[in-house]
Amino acid sequence: MEIREERWAGIPLLHIYPETGGESSPIAIFLHGFTSAKEHNLHYAYNMAKRGLRVILPEAHLHGEREEGLDEVQLSLRFWEIVLTSIEEVGTLKEEIGRRFPDAGKIGLAGTSMGGIETLGCLKAYSWIDCASVMMGTPGYVNLAKAQMAQYESKGFEIPLTAEERRKLFDTLAVFDLTKDRKALGGRPVYFWHGEQDETVPFKPTRNFVEAIREDYQEAPEKLKYRFERQAGHAVSRTGMLECADWLATYLNDDAAV
Repeated sequence: MEIREERWAGIPLLHIYPETGGESSPIAIFLHGFTSAKEHNLHYAYNMAKRGLRVILPEAHLHGEREEGLDEVQLSLRFWEIVLTSIEEVGTLKEEIGRRFPDAGKIGLAGTSMGGIETLGCLKAYSWIDCASVMMGTPGYVNLAKAQMAQYESKGFEIPLTAEERRKLFDTLAVFDLTKDRKALGGRPVYFWHGEQDETVPFKPTRNFVEAIREDYQEAPEKLKYRFERQAGHAVSRTGMLECADWLATYLNDDAAV
């Protein structure tokens, strides 16, 4: 398979595709996690590409080759800026796909941790996403932001936002919060993986959301799959990684699956 470093509309990315793949191959966009980088997730891309998918691994804002020398605390305080930028850039990548590969098949989205959170926001924003895999992501943007701020302040960090700026941020995050409009999923195939001992992205809100949306998938329960691993923390197991790739390959390659 081919691995190329490219830049689409100013976004640095890795473009991975099988040598036998054609212009009409389905496409998977994979979003990496907080403090990670695009090349750290090539094992996901490999397992997708060998199943016939063209894979796009974008570099997140302020990460990898886009980093600006911020330490982890400074980066944490800009977490939602990064998330919202990624959601916007997924829309840009969709436009680039249409321009570069006008005959491309279906498009799927996946991500780990911050990338999983971004994937859920994209599912709220974009109806063109055909299927998704969410690893260690949570859909409750507003509640997560409030919990993060409370945690930072309890450690003595000052959050550089006025009360009005916080309100505006919460209003913006609510637009991408699936817990406020779960019907936006529209019955699209979604796979969830989460470790029950995760202390970075809390497991309970994800479990509660999955339990809630099971009702929405009653007519096609096979389109909702989840694996919650009891002993796992904030690290996707090999099983989860393989199931993520398999889920996307199954639904993007099968014209009758969606």
